[in-house]
Amino acid sequence: MSASRMQDNVARWLTHESMSFEGVKSSENLFQVLVKHARQYGIPVDIFEPKSQPGVLVIGAKVIMKNSQISRYLGFNEEEKEKFEQKVTNFCNSIQVISKIITEDGKQKVGVYVVLDDKENINQQTVFDALDRVSEMHEKTSRFLLKTF
Repeated sequence: MSASRMQDNVARWLTHESMSFEGVKSSENLFQVLVKHARQYGIPVDIFEPKSQPGVLVIGAKVIMKNSQISRYLGFNEEEKEKFEQKVTNFCNSIQVISKIITEDGKQKVGVYVVLDDKENINQQTVFDALDRVSEMHEKTSRFLLKTF
């Protein structure tokens, strides 16, 4: 599926499901859209195709850490940050999502991502199944952070 075709398909599928979305400028991706209120939890979700991996669709959401968690995290030394990041990675691996701790807009966030890389089987159903999965994993990760951090 070509980049423009992938983008057109995603836009059509989102429109068909009456989901509000907008394009996002990104130098790292062939295209990226932000779904403003995705699925049952109504969280913002990014859908993008990385330039480094044409034909792969990534669907992800970011868990924003609470201010008290951010303060605590920023007070960590490098070893403590690595331990915390490993704990988050281990949890996310256990629920079968890819995670990344990022700083964005002055906030610490944990990104949770599902990667669709079976190019022949990326269709409306697989995309919406992944949206549901990311939404659910966002909630699980958020609860994990509240309980353990």
